[in-house]
Amino acid sequence: MMKMIRIPSRCSTEAIRKIAEDANDDYTLIYTGPAGLKWVHLGLERMLQIAEETRAAMVYSDRFFEGTPAPVIDCQSGGVLRDDFDYGGLQLYRTELLRKAVADMDCDYAYAGLYDLRLRLSRLGAFIHIPEFLYYEVEEDKRDSGEKLFDYVDPRNRAVQLEMEQACTAHLKAVGAYLEPKFAEPALWEEDFPVEATVVIPCKNRVRTIADAVESALSQKTDFPYNVMVVDDNSTDGTREVLERYRTNPAFLLIEQDKTWHAIGGNWNAAIHHPQCGRFALQLDSDDLYSGPDTVQKFIDCFRQERCAMVVGSYRITDFQLNELPPGVIDHREWTEGNGRNNALRVNGLGAPRGFWTPLLRRINFPVVKYGEDYAVALRISREYRIGRIWDVLYNCRRWDDNSDAALDIEKVNTNNTYKDRIRSWELAARIRFNAENQH
Repeated sequence: MMKMIRIPSRCSTEAIRKIAEDANDDYTLIYTGPAGLKWVHLGLERMLQIAEETRAAMVYSDRFFEGTPAPVIDCQSGGVLRDDFDYGGLQLYRTELLRKAVADMDCDYAYAGLYDLRLRLSRLGAFIHIPEFLYYEVEEDKRDSGEKLFDYVDPRNRAVQLEMEQACTAHLKAVGAYLEPKFAEPALWEEDFPVEATVVIPCKNRVRTIADAVESALSQKTDFPYNVMVVDDNSTDGTREVLERYRTNPAFLLIEQDKTWHAIGGNWNAAIHHPQCGRFALQLDSDDLYSGPDTVQKFIDCFRQERCAMVVGSYRITDFQLNELPPGVIDHREWTEGNGRNNALRVNGLGAPRGFWTPLLRRINFPVVKYGEDYAVALRISREYRIGRIWDVLYNCRRWDDNSDAALDIEKVNTNNTYKDRIRSWELAARIRFNAENQH
């Protein structure tokens, strides 16, 4: 029977070199999970069979968590960039390619050794997902999806994240997708607009929270005219009746969607293409609040000072009563002027709240989806333009039972991750082409 090597998913380069040095078989089996692994009958044989027939650099499969099906997803080129990609606990590597990848390692990481190995291996061969349940393992992290979502911005993980960023950046350079800190400058004031800013609030069935959001937006103090645009996507729970209260406010506009498919992305498109949309479109989710009456002003000040095409602020995680919840303030310190847009391909989001230069949004448009639409647009903008950052807390993000990502089942998590990985893959290919076309 093939020897199985057990290591943590965050391990050193030294540990990976030792694995390569000791590997004697055609394939190397690595397990990153806890004790308690059990094979389905002939599971290893099936994994070896697929590895041999596909000549893949690495194969991995679905598994059970103590009897409960726990499928994983196919690994796209964009998925490789995620250091938290779930391959399951077991991966079978082709030893020849593993050794070749290890021989080229030129950094000594304390945590990113295995991630660096996979990035290098992805340039040598395919990663094949076997959509069959081949083993049982114990689930270590049983937190809800909403809690896991913020691990990469937890300050306690800062040293780990810096190493992951370094490894990812080296990979992007190797494949021709790395972007230097050179930016196009948007002609922010070239066109005329009815107002300087529009707060956009897409909503559907938010009767409990929509009034709070609208009041938060209408209470802003600015040195320029702005308006608040709510896009209601066929609410049936009384949300529409709440919104009718604001019809008499000249700064309030309500867009009532037809019954075709819109999702969050389509609701944003309806707002930004409306003739009353301002020069800058600012995000406010229908269950959240701005942290104070100066948020809109801070956004526009940042656009004015940094001459950027998008601005991202910081926010605080709270409960419904605005009591702070762990991990507290999310400021995305992993974003830097020099490397933020490269590191954005690795992490799962860029932060909030977000503000956009409307003419650029009208050219790009949001994908008409319910999840990942903001990430897709941010990656596209960052390919060419500077994204400004505001480190002050501008936004209270309320976690409650109706949050879209509060406690998702594994199938929904997989669907969301597959879509974001696809966005990463498309952007990766676009950046490689962008660099090739602009290298002279």
